[in-house]
Amino acid sequence: MSYFHFSLFFSLLFTLPLHLNSNPTFEPHLHHTPTTPTPFFELTRPLPIHAPPQCTHLALSHNFSNTINKPPISIPYSPPPNCTQSNHVFLEFNVSSKGDQYDRIAAVWLNGVEILRTSTAEPNEEGIYWSVRKDVSRYLSVVSISNATLTVMLENIVNDVFTGVYNVNVSFLYYDSVDVGRTNNVRINRKLGVLEGRDIVEFNKRKRSYNVYEKAADLIIPVSGDEEKGFWFRIESESDVHYKEVVVPLNCYRAVVEVYVSFHGDDEFWYSNPPDEYIRKNGLVTGRGHGSYREVFVSIDGSFVGSVVPFPVIFTGGINPLFWEPIVGIGAFDLPSYDIDLTPFLGMLLDGKPHRIGLGVGDSISYWLVDANLHLWIDHGVDQVQAKVLDYLYPTLTIERKSVFNLLDGNFKVEVKRKSQFVGWVNSTLGNLTTHVSQEFKFKNSIKFTNNGSDKVVEQKVKTTTEVEVKSDQDVLISHGTVKREYPLNIKITNITGSGNDTYIMVTSIVHELNEKSGLKEKNLNGGFSSNLQNKQNSSGWMEVKDHSVLSGEAATDQFYTYKDEFGCYSRISKTAGGRLVSDNSSFSCASSY
Repeated sequence: MSYFHFSLFFSLLFTLPLHLNSNPTFEPHLHHTPTTPTPFFELTRPLPIHAPPQCTHLALSHNFSNTINKPPISIPYSPPPNCTQSNHVFLEFNVSSKGDQYDRIAAVWLNGVEILRTSTAEPNEEGIYWSVRKDVSRYLSVVSISNATLTVMLENIVNDVFTGVYNVNVSFLYYDSVDVGRTNNVRINRKLGVLEGRDIVEFNKRKRSYNVYEKAADLIIPVSGDEEKGFWFRIESESDVHYKEVVVPLNCYRAVVEVYVSFHGDDEFWYSNPPDEYIRKNGLVTGRGHGSYREVFVSIDGSFVGSVVPFPVIFTGGINPLFWEPIVGIGAFDLPSYDIDLTPFLGMLLDGKPHRIGLGVGDSISYWLVDANLHLWIDHGVDQVQAKVLDYLYPTLTIERKSVFNLLDGNFKVEVKRKSQFVGWVNSTLGNLTTHVSQEFKFKNSIKFTNNGSDKVVEQKVKTTTEVEVKSDQDVLISHGTVKREYPLNIKITNITGSGNDTYIMVTSIVHELNEKSGLKEKNLNGGFSSNLQNKQNSSGWMEVKDHSVLSGEAATDQFYTYKDEFGCYSRISKTAGGRLVSDNSSFSCASSY
């Protein structure tokens, strides 16, 4: 099976009684009155750009038509000669399309290092377009080098039925720090809980200090597969673990692995999958089972070193495609990546020998696309640093499952907890620094089937806390970062008889959220830094379906977005209905009660 992403906007579990449908694929056939292309977008805060870039480099322009089962597009990449020293770089991924098409998964790599995971919107006859702009300054060690290779993967099918071609332009924008706005001159890396990349330079100019410990990685090693099939590993089951051997330089004093992940096939809606027992006892033919819990994990030489429960991104064909016009789901255009600090494990890695970095997905079924980037910080003052693992608290995993059902109606609950702690020291020219990393998450999921299995309610809540603390050998705090995330998801689906033969009406509501609080206490920050993100989508609507086509329907999505830190606040409220943006209000000030 190929890697292209069939957009099953609702699976066998999102339609009439489970035994009546087998792996259906659907697409909307509704026509809008405008004749000009519609701009689609993912609602997020604007990047802090207040001046033209020093350089703009259009690196790739390509039409992805019938690219299924073909290698990705790879071309040479070099930054413009006068911009190799830029300390801020932004990636622009611009797409347009027209016709009928499903959404597809896509990615951009530089020398095998993934810098963007994205998905496409579903076009219509009038045409659509969108732009994803991402700060890729954390990848400066690869973005700033010449004679690199840029790779883009987007497998698509074009035939008499699926006519949409994705026209893609990939550009890079290069800036000096003085061209980047004040609001984001300093920001928390919300995955690490530390200051991010070169952004600390401008902040520390004001603080009259510069902490060498917080800078962009000097070297990034891809933990990925072969270019021929796209660099991502394809995870087919819970026992399917992929490995990449890496050799870490002996003078590395810090290591962080960044994991990219997306879910497809029978696991696209993993958070709504019932247990295998339910499927087996009801004689269903679907492969969408194995329960509703998934966990992406990382290992070194077979030893667990960290994990994450991924944010449940809903692609633009997900649940009800009418919800995602023109605002797409949270993370659909810029899928999140997840950072796990491996610095406590440098005592295992700094021996000049190859070590196997493993990636897998616990409890998974086919299929997941996973790869990673190993970010390494190098001490250029010595040939070798000393390191030792001090504490490895084996992460205990507690799982409770409850399953009660009678024929096609039933209730299924899963609760999972995991807590881990790793400690190690590294002695470099920065001093003898001890890093404490702790991770904890709580996962709750409830699925309820009623009305002979045709109606469904999914309630899920994930809470995660990550702490990274660095101390000197005199027990002086260097930095202490904390990241707390919550991402609840609520889905309600009701099916009723349609107006014609062999049609039915699906009524759906979704509440989807990403809430994130980050805090940093650091020796040179005089009080620290904090940020707060609240991002919520409310979607509701109905659609009448026959076979694999949406005959009619109405849908609306309201999104509420607020980001706040010491330098300011940004809020935006956008509302859509009938595939059009009906209101859109933004502000750089927030209510005092926030």
